Amino acid sequence: MDQETALIEAILYLEGDPLDEASLARISGLSEEAVLAALEALESRYAREDSGVALTRLGGGILIAPKKELWNALKERYGKKNESRLSRAALETLSIIAYSQPITRSEIEAIRGVQADTMIRLLAERELIREVGKKDVPGKPVQYGTTKTFLKLFRLESIADLPKLADHEAERFEPEPAA
Repeated sequence: MDQETALIEAILYLEGDPLDEASLARISGLSEEAVLAALEALESRYAREDSGVALTRLGGGILIAPKKELWNALKERYGKKNESRLSRAALETLSIIAYSQPITRSEIEAIRGVQADTMIRLLAERELIREVGKKDVPGKPVQYGTTKTFLKLFRLESIADLPKLADHEAERFEPEPAA
């Protein structure tokens, strides 16, 4: 492995959070072409059967992570601990936000049929959602969307990577019309 590839590998290892190619170039002092060549070399090296890690794209960036096929053996020790697991209500609220963003609290409540203040607060504290704007209606309610932490947790490169919903499933993510 050449020095440039070793440098990029070390940066990805030390940073821990996903970095895009431009950030890797800035941090390393290398050209973007050199960064791309180093990433290609790392991908090739990590593709070997005797490697336990792979370059993974998450949230618009790249990081070194365990290969997917090893995760079941690793998740009990290295995954989120039980106390940090999300409740069914929190996951339901998070999925509504992910599939319907940007979305207001009242729209979430219309879909779930129950108040969402506690779940929104919990998801915001865990940095899985954030305020992304205000809806252009009277009262200007806050709109919520998912974060890079959400993408990282669910191992998604972007929100477009969410599993596609069948039409009958997608209807569940639409609020009931006001009577």
